Amino acid sequence: MLTKTCGQCGRITRAIGLALTLSVTLSGCSTISDWFADDEELEIRRLAPLDAEFEPQINWETEVGDGVEDYFSRLRPVYANDKLYVADRRGLIAALDPKTGRTQWEHDLAIFKDEGMLSFITRMWSRGESAKVAGISVDGDQVFVGTEDGVILSLNADTGEINWSNTVAGEILAAPVSGEHLVVVNTGAGTLVALDAQTGEERWIQEGDVPPLSLRGISRPAISNGGVIVGTASGKIQVNIVDSGLVAWETAITSPAGATELERIVDIDAAPLMYGGTIYTISYNGTLAAVELRSGRVIWKREYGSYRNVTLDGTTLYVVDNNSHVYALDRRNGIELWSQTGLKKRVLTAAEPAGDYLVVGDKWGLLHWLNKETGKIVARYDLGGDDEDESVYVSPVYIGDALIAITREGEVASISMPE
Repeated sequence: MLTKTCGQCGRITRAIGLALTLSVTLSGCSTISDWFADDEELEIRRLAPLDAEFEPQINWETEVGDGVEDYFSRLRPVYANDKLYVADRRGLIAALDPKTGRTQWEHDLAIFKDEGMLSFITRMWSRGESAKVAGISVDGDQVFVGTEDGVILSLNADTGEINWSNTVAGEILAAPVSGEHLVVVNTGAGTLVALDAQTGEERWIQEGDVPPLSLRGISRPAISNGGVIVGTASGKIQVNIVDSGLVAWETAITSPAGATELERIVDIDAAPLMYGGTIYTISYNGTLAAVELRSGRVIWKREYGSYRNVTLDGTTLYVVDNNSHVYALDRRNGIELWSQTGLKKRVLTAAEPAGDYLVVGDKWGLLHWLNKETGKIVARYDLGGDDEDESVYVSPVYIGDALIAITREGEVASISMPE
């Protein structure tokens, strides 16, 4: 792993690439990459001029392995224990100092098929077969890692050493969740599996229905009030009893509609958002709902569709929909407070509340700061150099005095925020 404690030195290569452009500004002027774009893409990429209220500053940059490359992924850094835990899809797990970006430990889960001469040579030039890491989470002294091959591992949060590993049926495409002495994973096969958090032994498994066609992603579960809450590919919110896995209740948030299987996709891929006995959830085909945790009663519904997580700050919900429109809504009644449509179709991440702002990343490596009260775009930072390979693919992590963002190629950056 290469760590750069100076933001300027980490941008030398990018500066060379930008020097080849005819004119590069964050107001949307043409670049060489624009020459190869069609009219529709050019319209999306050309942003309106911005009268920035502040200029974000890089604290440090580092690279963590190979990132997630072009694969679908929700692999997001986690801040806990005064460390920043980061992983790449191939299997490099690292703990970084959030102040400097320096590596405190790292563990490589990449797999080698054999121990012969070919494997020895391979070790010299690569990191072996990808472990296909899909998500990480941290609970106390444990880092839980889930992979697309159905492997779940527990690592020591202070050293990176493996405590235990187990395999479940189905792909794990979202980060594990832990609580009540369990670690729970949702799989692409429609199964919800609970393991003992200390030993990795399977405690229970709950099988669900999977429609003929669904999105690649799945909902990360949540554990609250003795239940495991999860969104399903059939458009339901389901609560399982944490001790046994038995279904306590399930409520349909949306129903399939349309003539084709594509039109009938109703997945709830967003993680359930819990607040004060209420579950907030959103479906891909267009339903945002508030549901009573105790009974499954729908409190209110609104027409917004997304596969990204809904976020909350105070009494306000923030939604980034399928067209990359950003909305603020009153969590108590679902009334829309404002909307921001100036980033349409830029494949935005979920919106991360950060002090007085919301921050979203986009397909071309830009970070955008929005005023939380009005939705106005007030600042912008180019982390990816106008390169789709360096897109910001998951929402940044706000750690109080800085914002942590990661790109598809594994570049991790700490960006200072206005006081």
